[in-house]
Amino acid sequence: MTHQQLAWFSYANTIRFSPKWALTSEVHERRFMNPSRRHQFLLRSQARYTLGENWEAVAGFTYFRQSPNDPKAVQGLVVPELRPHVQFNYSQPLGRFAITHRYRAEKRFFRKTDNGELVAGYNSNYRFRYRLGIEYRLADIKEQPVKLKAYDELHINAGKSIVYNRFDQNRIYAGLSYAVSKSLEMEAGYLNWYQQRPVGNLFYNRHIMSFAINHKIDLTNKRKESED
Repeated sequence: MTHQQLAWFSYANTIRFSPKWALTSEVHERRFMNPSRRHQFLLRSQARYTLGENWEAVAGFTYFRQSPNDPKAVQGLVVPELRPHVQFNYSQPLGRFAITHRYRAEKRFFRKTDNGELVAGYNSNYRFRYRLGIEYRLADIKEQPVKLKAYDELHINAGKSIVYNRFDQNRIYAGLSYAVSKSLEMEAGYLNWYQQRPVGNLFYNRHIMSFAINHKIDLTNKRKESED
């Protein structure tokens, strides 16, 4: 078992164009803490469509850059990954509580490497993810909510290249969020990332401090005003 400490920083911007349609864009910087070194960097964009009855359909694409999994690695090869995905979200509001379900299927294209260098072409496999989350509204500060958030997310690999690690990883998270305003939310928490390595009998256990900014821009009211 390899134990590692990391810090994740993210910014997400969601623009709502109508009661049905929205676009979310994200940037993530993930770094080892000891020593300080980049582990992963990613950009993600997702189109969201509200289906009704608390269901939402999502289609998106991620550009991913994977640095070595060892922060002390001498070789610094960065491997690009292209990752389209489809997703369904379901929310169950229960008073101060909300239970959330996220179902995601993604196709992962990894740039091929040879002797520590990038070469032409991509390898690929599928991955399926399910996340069960819970939110609890603890209090209000200046009429804005403070929430306790927790989730557990399971990742399963599939494809011809997957031999020993059908189970890819599990992530357990707990954190606090505060809506500074109706459009801006700050969140901090702890994430445990338990991952099986491709050989099957080796694992990573990563302890991660997570810091996120979520920004929402609602254009639906502006559209109504312009139509009026």
